[in-house]
Amino acid sequence: MIRERLGKIFAEKEIYFRTSGTVRFVRISSTVQIAAASVLGALTLAWLVATLSMAYNQVSVAHDRAVLDAKARSVAAEAGKVKAFKRSINDIAADLDRRQDTLDDMVRTQFGTLDAAPDVVGKPDEKTGADSAAADNSGEKLSAVAPGIETLRMIEQRQTRFAHRLAALVDARAEKAAAAIRSFGLNPTQIAKRNAVGLGGPYVPWKGGVGDDDDALSQLAHSMARLNALERGLLAIPSGKPTASPMLTSSYGYRRDPFNGRAAFHAGIDFKGRYGQPILAAAAGRVSYVGGRQGYGRVVEVDHGNGIMTRYAHLSSFTVKRGQKVTRGLTIGRMGSTGRSTGTHLHFEVRVNGAPINPRRFLEARQDVLKVQQIAKQRFARVSSQNL
Repeated sequence: MIRERLGKIFAEKEIYFRTSGTVRFVRISSTVQIAAASVLGALTLAWLVATLSMAYNQVSVAHDRAVLDAKARSVAAEAGKVKAFKRSINDIAADLDRRQDTLDDMVRTQFGTLDAAPDVVGKPDEKTGADSAAADNSGEKLSAVAPGIETLRMIEQRQTRFAHRLAALVDARAEKAAAAIRSFGLNPTQIAKRNAVGLGGPYVPWKGGVGDDDDALSQLAHSMARLNALERGLLAIPSGKPTASPMLTSSYGYRRDPFNGRAAFHAGIDFKGRYGQPILAAAAGRVSYVGGRQGYGRVVEVDHGNGIMTRYAHLSSFTVKRGQKVTRGLTIGRMGSTGRSTGTHLHFEVRVNGAPINPRRFLEARQDVLKVQQIAKQRFARVSSQNL
C-alpha cells in the first residue's frame, strides 16, 4: 500500500528542454527522487532538531538566569539584613556607651570615684559593674569593638543591676541623714525640699536603644538628689560649739532675771569665758546680721538655710561682715559683755523659722549623728576637689 503510494509520488519523471530547435530531456528515476526527498527530509529534520535544541537551550539559560537572579536578590537581601543588624548593633553599643558615661558621671559628680567612696558603693573588690560594664578587656569603647547582641544584653543588665544596687545604697545612706536630722527635732522632708537644687532647661527625650525611659537611671538620679538635699541640710544644722568654754552658766527656758529677779524666758544658752575669747560659727552659713540689738548688745547672726539661724550676743567685737559666707568653726567675733549683761559671756541662740528652740540638742548631738555629718562633709569636699 505504502509502496504503491510512494511509487505514484516518485514515479519516473522526464523533464524536456528545447534549445535552438533542439529538444532534450532529463529523466529522473524514482530512486533519485526518493534519495533527494530523503536528503531533503533529513536536512529538514536536522534543522528542526537544531532549532528545537536552540530554543530549549535558550529556555534553560533563561531559567538558570532567573534562578541566579533570584539567588542574587536573596543574597543582597541577606547582606542588607546583616548590614542593618551590624548598624543596629553599633547603635546599641553607642547607646550603652552613653549610658555607662551617664553612670560614671553620676558616681563621679556625687561621690568622686568608686575607690574614694567604698562606704557608699561597697567594697572595692566587689563586681559592681561601673568599673567594667561598658568596656571589654581591651578597654575600648563598645561602639568601636561592636560586640555581639548577647554581650550587649549582658552589659545592659549589668549596668541596670549596678544602678539599682547603688540607688538602694544611696537610699540607705539618705535614711541615716534623715534620722540624724530628726534627732535635732527637725523635719527631714521639709529640710530636703528646701535644699533641693534648682534644675531646668529644655526637655530633650533620651533616645537610647535600651529604652526611651531608663527607669534604673531615673531611680538612681532621684535617690542621689534626695541624698544631696538631706546631707546638705544636715551640714547646715549647727552642731559645733560656739566657743571653747565648757561651762554653761545659764540654760534655755525658765530662769530668774539677773537684774530684777523675776521669772523670765531665756531663749538661749550662756557660755562664760574670758574677755576677747573667739566666738565660732556653729555651722556653715551666711552672715545675715552684724550690729547691735536691744538687750543683746553686739550681735552676729548666721543664716544656715532651712529656716535655721544662730545668734551670738554680748560680743565685744566682730570679725565678719554681713553677707559673708562662713564655715563651721570660723571665728566670727569676740566674747564680751555688751547689752543687758552682768559679765563677760556668750549668749547663744538657735532659731527655726524665727522661733527659738533649745540649743542643747544641737550642742549635745550623739556621736553617730556627728559621724553622719562628718561623712557628708567629706563627700562634698571630695567631690568639690575632684570636679574642679
